[in-house]
Amino acid sequence: MPEPTTTLPLYRLAHGRTGDKGNRSNISVIAYHPALWELVHAQVTADAVRALFADRQPGQVTRHVLPRLQAMNLVLDDVLDGGVNDALNLDSHGKTLCFRVLQMPIAVPTALLPQLQPHLAGPPTDA
Repeated sequence: MPEPTTTLPLYRLAHGRTGDKGNRSNISVIAYHPALWELVHAQVTADAVRALFADRQPGQVTRHVLPRLQAMNLVLDDVLDGGVNDALNLDSHGKTLCFRVLQMPIAVPTALLPQLQPHLAGPPTDA
């Protein structure tokens, strides 16, 4: 019988940062807790991120995995409308692209819910 899951946005499991260079955006995703890393690693794939940004038509999406840090760096080529100096985009640096990734739906086994932020884990327990 499959383990029961709930779907939550990635930002409940991880945080992120973003940077840019030219027409390339770098988005890092870092799991809040080591127990959540495998879910993040399994579900935040280069293909999933490419699909998420299909409207921006990335030239390439590369995922660099840093398992000892429970983190990854996603490199998206050709998503900044030419980059800071060429774009008419309101977010020419691509800072909001990180939150787009952090909104990805992630299937989380209910057994891992206590590893999330305290307000999602239910009432406090005496441990």
